[in-house]
Amino acid sequence: MGTIQEEINRRRTFAIISHPDAGKTTLTEKFLLFGGAIQTAGAVKNNKITKTAASDFMEIERQRGISVATSVMAFHYKDRLINLLDTPGHRDFAEDTYRTLTAVDSVILVVDCVKGVEAQTERLMEVCRMRNTPVIVFINKMDLEGQDPFDLLDELEEKLKIQVRPLSWPISGGQSFKGVYSLYEKELRLFNPDKTKIAKEVLSIEDIADPELDDLVTTEHAEQLRKDVELIEGVYETWDPTPYLQGELAPVFFGSAVNNFGIQEMLDTFIDIAPDPRPRSTDVREVTPTEPKFTGFIFKIHANIDPRHRDRIAFMRVCSGQFKRNTFFTHTRLQKKMKFANPATFLAQDKNLVDEAWPGDVVGLYDTGTFKIGDTLTEGENMQFRGIPSFSPEIFKELVNKDPMKSKQLEKGIQQLTDEGVAQLFVRELGNRKIVGTVGELQFEVIQYRLEHEYGAKCEFQAKKYYKACWIVSDNESKLEEFKRIKGTEMVKDKDGNDVFLAPSKFLLDMEIANYPDLTFHFTSEFKTSQAS
Repeated sequence: MGTIQEEINRRRTFAIISHPDAGKTTLTEKFLLFGGAIQTAGAVKNNKITKTAASDFMEIERQRGISVATSVMAFHYKDRLINLLDTPGHRDFAEDTYRTLTAVDSVILVVDCVKGVEAQTERLMEVCRMRNTPVIVFINKMDLEGQDPFDLLDELEEKLKIQVRPLSWPISGGQSFKGVYSLYEKELRLFNPDKTKIAKEVLSIEDIADPELDDLVTTEHAEQLRKDVELIEGVYETWDPTPYLQGELAPVFFGSAVNNFGIQEMLDTFIDIAPDPRPRSTDVREVTPTEPKFTGFIFKIHANIDPRHRDRIAFMRVCSGQFKRNTFFTHTRLQKKMKFANPATFLAQDKNLVDEAWPGDVVGLYDTGTFKIGDTLTEGENMQFRGIPSFSPEIFKELVNKDPMKSKQLEKGIQQLTDEGVAQLFVRELGNRKIVGTVGELQFEVIQYRLEHEYGAKCEFQAKKYYKACWIVSDNESKLEEFKRIKGTEMVKDKDGNDVFLAPSKFLLDMEIANYPDLTFHFTSEFKTSQAS
């Protein structure tokens, strides 16, 4: 066991983000392979590879070939402990991804060399920019006929509004893809397609002018590489890690995740340049990782990681001090002391018990329903970590029970699944009807599937035409009561018992805001924390 500073320096906590299908989960698999966490890499969908990806462990993920929830994985690589979070790419689950970004110190952004920068990539990048999170770009699928690397770099700069600096460079691409030259290490890796094992051949080349290069990759490709490297060195500034750590510059790597190529260069460079765990702001002050007292916050809740046990896991990011098992910590929102007998670190759904955790680590805590997303744990100090985004639902549907004998299971299931934060639950007092609000259509399918397969409760959703959910607060109690009486059919309660008005249209909402100046209409459920801060 080292000192707190040594432990912090060993840790790297990052998320992998991208547009759907860019190869994020496949890349995650390869990282685990390099870290020795798994022996054979799986894939999300592939004809030749039979093993599914370790991070897509939910049944629905295996069926659809997409990730629907962030998976948390910790593994050792060289002398570093890496906490890796694989996020869903699909925009319907962007919420989960945004929250995950609050818990990491840096990001690897995967871009498909065929499609270039896509819409979701731009959105994710905006979130990174809000926090000045350092970003590394990995351009994937170099073994397919894609765009010219220089065009891709220009597109990255233009669309993501960030400077780039290539640290590796492809030798040709598509069918004639020969390999990658590392500008950082001055090494050459020749391409040998192997989808599930680690490639061994690395050639150190002191000087690209060496004629040996011509023999290895043909004269034509060697000449092209020399020209490209000369151009890079001339156009782009010399590599300096400072602007990267400030979130102003993104180093770029090329490779093919499915063929396990170009990844090691990136991983080696990443552990070298990526930031240590960084400070976090609370409503009281900024918390630095080296502080002796423990603090941490919950950024994700996942129900039924193990469907056999109906367990709920709250994922906590340790921000400062040392987290110890069986030690009492204060839950600041509830003001109660709690201790955890079996905190765990994860490799997707496989878990290991931990006795201690340090800043940067992500720990899973068994939760009986006491945690919500954004909750803070401390050693007694009263504070709340800030900046965990919430969302206003865009699609509303009523939950209809298909099997009255399973009402209890349905009730429990919907409560737990909405606690995860992918959807919000509203209850209409008249008749106890449940309305679920989400950001995307796909979430309803996932909820329906999980209710049936994890809780044994069959249901269907009926669409409701609402424009927005508005949380209503007022100092004028009589006005609030009057509004609730008049709008009885459109008034619901959220999980915490707050009054919510489901506005049927933008026009009607604007009219109500004008008619009731004493009432304040909030569009996210975070209004309480924003008022407090």
